[in-house]
Amino acid sequence: MPLKAHLIEARNRLFKSALAMLPGVVIGWILYDPMMEAITQPLRDISTERHIVASLNFEGVTTSFDLKIQISLILGLIIASPVWIYQLWAFITPGLTKKERRYTLSYMAASVPLFLAGIFVGWIIWPNIVRALTSFTPPGGTNIMKAIDFLQFALQLMLFMGVAFLVPVLLFALNAIGLVRGTTYLKAWRFTILGVTIVSAMAAPGSDVMSMFFLAAPLLVLYFGAIGLCILNDKRRDRRAAKRANETDATADIATPLTDLEEL
Repeated sequence: MPLKAHLIEARNRLFKSALAMLPGVVIGWILYDPMMEAITQPLRDISTERHIVASLNFEGVTTSFDLKIQISLILGLIIASPVWIYQLWAFITPGLTKKERRYTLSYMAASVPLFLAGIFVGWIIWPNIVRALTSFTPPGGTNIMKAIDFLQFALQLMLFMGVAFLVPVLLFALNAIGLVRGTTYLKAWRFTILGVTIVSAMAAPGSDVMSMFFLAAPLLVLYFGAIGLCILNDKRRDRRAAKRANETDATADIATPLTDLEEL
């Protein structure tokens, strides 16, 4: 396919993805108020339980409007994720073999629910993180936060959790095509823990230990769960390879006497 045709196809795929986002943006616009109420609920709980001021500050005249647009776009992108992920897959598949298409389709089918599940887990642990981080406010203090910083904190956490839940797919994909064995992953567990800790410290919305812990723990659970699946897949593949080797040896043993008889 010439370059011009590739560019035209890419434009069409992007246009379809943008169209799929429009209903999501509308839904995000409608869900903005209840979502903001749910996100800020931990602040109201803190104000009631600890008798301190915990609230958001919307600086500027257009801040609340800008935030609503940004949140609507992000929600639209998340809601339309099955469509634009499929469009990306459909753009790549012409260059793949039939077997590779089957593999990538299965991984794509697993990636979408895992990504959404990661965002959902981030949503669930969000109140605990807010309570943990604001618990260090001394008596008599206040937690008046910039709305933009507060929402960036929440969205960064949830998106990071969504990406973290894709780790098993990547690890298992490398194992399925035979590049890396499960025991190889397992041998590198020390470096993995160190790497996850560093990445979590860099990606954590806050600069505290609690944020890093809440991000690192799911990553480690997913990593070692994927290792278990890879080891099981290696055992199944080794048994199949051993069975084929035994069948080949048996066929060779039968063929050898026949060859000797023909020579006679």
